[in-house]
Amino acid sequence: MRNSKEIYFAGGCFWGVEAYMKRIYGVIEVSSGYANGKTENPSYEDLIYKNSGHAETVHVLYDPNKISLRKLLDYYFKIIDPISINKQGNDRGIQYRTGIYYVDEKDIPIIDKKINEVAALFSKPIAVEVKPLEHYYLAEEYHQNYLEKNPNGYCHIDLNLANEIEINPSDYLKPENEVLRTKLTEEQYSITQENDTEPPFKNEYWNNKEAGIYVDIVTGEPLFLSEDKFDSGCGWPSFTKPLIPEVVNYQQDTSHNRIRTEVRSRSGDSHLGHVFNDGPADKGGLRYCINSGAVRFIPLEEMEAEGYGYLIKKVNRK
Repeated sequence: MRNSKEIYFAGGCFWGVEAYMKRIYGVIEVSSGYANGKTENPSYEDLIYKNSGHAETVHVLYDPNKISLRKLLDYYFKIIDPISINKQGNDRGIQYRTGIYYVDEKDIPIIDKKINEVAALFSKPIAVEVKPLEHYYLAEEYHQNYLEKNPNGYCHIDLNLANEIEINPSDYLKPENEVLRTKLTEEQYSITQENDTEPPFKNEYWNNKEAGIYVDIVTGEPLFLSEDKFDSGCGWPSFTKPLIPEVVNYQQDTSHNRIRTEVRSRSGDSHLGHVFNDGPADKGGLRYCINSGAVRFIPLEEMEAEGYGYLIKKVNRK
């Protein structure tokens, strides 16, 4: 298929792994099969009773313009125990080993980097084998789309993890200062780099009610959703929460003889504004008071073209 790439994941029982991968934005097609064993055209019984050596594996065909291999790996490692040998969930046996099987050698550095990142989190060795795909045989038809056919069937993973947003800071790097000087307006630069504040009610987004997302003007990292925006009456864009907690950082601000909590973007370290405890009580009670000059608004209808298609399902279309 044009504009597609492929990778093979072994992560225990393939019923759940297949259903999980299908839910991820940018994945085109997923199938269940048997990979890297000792025999040709194995059956399920060969794995269970005849020690054929194959791993229950899913073939993932994906659109690299919508999701990167690195991000797919992030999702994969959310559903496996990477130090468990021949065991995932309640399943035991060599057929349930974990593995990443590639067909493109250019994928090796990306996979190795992720493995090293995961390894740093554990004291025991990582048990995920990384190998070229030797062969892959489709599993029997009753295994394909198993959980769609059997909604209450066995699944050792939480499929809802596929709905969690993955925003990696390495995708949104901060440009050098010389570049920022040319990229940003004078006001945007003074706000994000010099902790300035724009006037209330005289900024671009304070009264914006369109559906979409707000991203860091410096790096493009997604920060806030339109449905978390509310009219606080303060004259600046106000939000009840960031898109995910990790995309913002906090520090104490003692300027102007006040003690406030400053909000800064994670990747760009941009000054965004401040957070206060006078927001809507039914939504957590916080008010993120953000400068329009620190963010860029991307309307819902432009999100796909701008590379934020994976967030569309999070935006309320009202």
